[in-house]
Amino acid sequence: MKPIISLLIILFTMPSYAHDHLTIVASAHSVKDTADKFAQLVEAKGLTLFARIDHTANAKGVGLELAPTELVLFGNPNVGTKLMQCAPTVAIDLPQKALVWEDADGQVKLAYNTPAHLKDVHSIEGCDPVIEKITTLLAGLAAAATE
Repeated sequence: MKPIISLLIILFTMPSYAHDHLTIVASAHSVKDTADKFAQLVEAKGLTLFARIDHTANAKGVGLELAPTELVLFGNPNVGTKLMQCAPTVAIDLPQKALVWEDADGQVKLAYNTPAHLKDVHSIEGCDPVIEKITTLLAGLAAAATE
């Protein structure tokens, strides 16, 4: 449980410039409905849904409050492996993650790491078609889950 709390502290206390690497999309739905729809879309695309983490429930379990916040871990080992072949350190950021949360104003948002950021951080070379494929896929999943 301590690693989850540590992760939450890191995620929510990062300086605003850290958000430059995220694509954030406003959702017209609740956190649960957005995460449910995202997970359904992931599975419908033939991707692997590795886990869903309900950070709000975990916070409640240790007597803390947290606005609705859920993390969805998903991916495609065929695509992820190709990225790791180009740059093994990208494995630290895989599988892909989508964070769905309700902000202080009650707006639900969905965020994911921008593939171009992963390319830069891990100096990925020779995988541009894979990065482009992931970029297109993530944008489509996010748009469909939030509209």
